Amino acid sequence: MGWLGSGIVLLLLKGKAVLSLLKLGKIAGPLISMMVSIWAYALISPWEFAAGFVALLFVHEIGHVLAAKRIGLPVSAPLFIPFMGALITMKKQPLDAREEAYVAFGGPVLGSIGAAVVFGAAYYYHSPLLYSLAYVGFFLNLINLLPIHPLDGGRIATAVTRWLWLVGLVGGLVVIVYLKSVLFFIIWLLFAYDLYKKYISQRKQNQAHAVLKSFLIPIENLQEQGYLIPGPEHKRDLPFTTYSDLERQQYVGVHWENLDYYGTTTMPVQSLIRKVRIAQLEQIYVDTKLHLKMQCEISFTVYDNEKYYDVPAASRWRYGIAYFVLAGFLGGMMYLVHVVGNVNL
Repeated sequence: MGWLGSGIVLLLLKGKAVLSLLKLGKIAGPLISMMVSIWAYALISPWEFAAGFVALLFVHEIGHVLAAKRIGLPVSAPLFIPFMGALITMKKQPLDAREEAYVAFGGPVLGSIGAAVVFGAAYYYHSPLLYSLAYVGFFLNLINLLPIHPLDGGRIATAVTRWLWLVGLVGGLVVIVYLKSVLFFIIWLLFAYDLYKKYISQRKQNQAHAVLKSFLIPIENLQEQGYLIPGPEHKRDLPFTTYSDLERQQYVGVHWENLDYYGTTTMPVQSLIRKVRIAQLEQIYVDTKLHLKMQCEISFTVYDNEKYYDVPAASRWRYGIAYFVLAGFLGGMMYLVHVVGNVNL
């Protein structure tokens, strides 16, 4: 690992180069989070292992980035969170389960290639450190294939069969006992709760929900023109329109014709809007201008798009075969690292 040590030393010596990179907004956050993660992992392991471990996480996340960009989905650069791994955020959600699975596959596929390269280097240099990194790399990518949201396997399962989520629910308990990981236990609990909401209390999704949204209506000029401004006790339904943008953010447009006002607001989830009703009115000053603060209650039901999971049978088979082949490969490579690594030590 001499080359890695020399690289880190060189990076530290060239402080001006690092500072110039940090000025670039798109890479400052990922770079800082990467350095912080290396520092954090170095507290509990040799710094060479910490740097290699974060590098393997980076390769995994770049796999997601490349897969997303290949199908035209804009994503952020990887962000590293010490002791939790790394993640990317999607600026535009997949159109269907097939796209979601494709992006999910990118991480463990490229991550497996990265771990295999490390294994090859370990065999060539007879390096115990590299054998350890290769084993951890294969293990992390295999764990990520568990069919549990938000792990990659949980997202791949959407394009194979959602029955795999049940396998993940049971298999997750085994992994929790084996790893004794509090973080994985939290992930499993969130996954179990999400399944409960989707399939056990699904009938509640058809019940009406409500959210309060605020609107500011400039009324100073209206008063001067003799418009009658409603008082705080005024209640009425308002006509509305709704639409979604390319990022699938839903908007609700509210029209109050008597005050010549049209305003928009966002919805927390994709919804079927039932009605928009004025709940409260209050006159306030904003920048010395008189406004009417309108609180509207928007009644809605959650929209559950089952067509999202409509994947052609041929695609389900392809994704399913690729999923189990990749999982088998990773398990086999872990065994090979264990055998070859012990022989070469």
